[in-house]
Amino acid sequence: MDSLETAALIALLRRGDRLWHHYADLVESTGSALAVLRGDVPEDDPEPLTLFDDHAKSAEEPDLGAIVAELCEWEREGMTVVTVLDDGYPTNLRGVHNRPPLVFVRGELRSEDDRSIAVVGTRRASPEGLRQADIVAGDLAEGGYTVISGLADGIDSAAHRAALDRKRRTVAVIGTGLRRSYPAKNAGLQAQIAAEGAVLSQFWPDAPPTKSSFPMRNIVMSGFALGTVVIEASRTSGAKMQARFALEHGRPVFLLESLLRHEWAREYAERPGTHVVERAGDVIELVERLTALDTLMA
Repeated sequence: MDSLETAALIALLRRGDRLWHHYADLVESTGSALAVLRGDVPEDDPEPLTLFDDHAKSAEEPDLGAIVAELCEWEREGMTVVTVLDDGYPTNLRGVHNRPPLVFVRGELRSEDDRSIAVVGTRRASPEGLRQADIVAGDLAEGGYTVISGLADGIDSAAHRAALDRKRRTVAVIGTGLRRSYPAKNAGLQAQIAAEGAVLSQFWPDAPPTKSSFPMRNIVMSGFALGTVVIEASRTSGAKMQARFALEHGRPVFLLESLLRHEWAREYAERPGTHVVERAGDVIELVERLTALDTLMA
């Protein structure tokens, strides 16, 4: 998509009178963010939301030239904006209803990332959980899958490092803007992933971590991946939330049998689309079987 179209989409998002995934639907169905900005929308399009009126719907026309200049500055910093109208928008993510209309990327997204599995879990990981994360992510990476995780402490970091240690591909989906690192101690890991894989965010570059940004991050991580493996997770863990999103997206969830000590995991194990594996090494075997059966696809 050309820079004016991208600028128009950014102007729409900053206007803020719709939920972001509604803008994704509208721009894709119209085929042009500029057209939507001019008011050319399908006849069956619902009225804009009023709850965002205080955020600033300005009567002034947006300065698209200034936004294009901002895009150029982001590019100079090594950030690429990929929108739903771009061919490079992640294929799997495009298939979920609550996809963001754009993502910011450091590094390079590749077509091979369509073959990806998310490996997630608690920040307060046990030594055994870290070991299992290394096995699962390492097996997936060596099996030709891109390892997706959220760059958090604990299981996420172990999953990313397992892929990097094996010189294989990993993508981090983060809950802040790309100019930030959370936790701060993972700044080096984030830079390494950007250099060797990709770091992806749906948030403005300076956006800080918030209570709502991490569930939103989990939606994107689930949508980006063909399936999600949960290594360790408590009832309140974001990994449990991602398992729910994955099932809502029609993507399989893989639970290690050790998780069944938790009531939430026993309940999820009964849901269609959930697969329980006895040990970490069984994940890749099951993923490969589902892939061969064409069950594992967006």
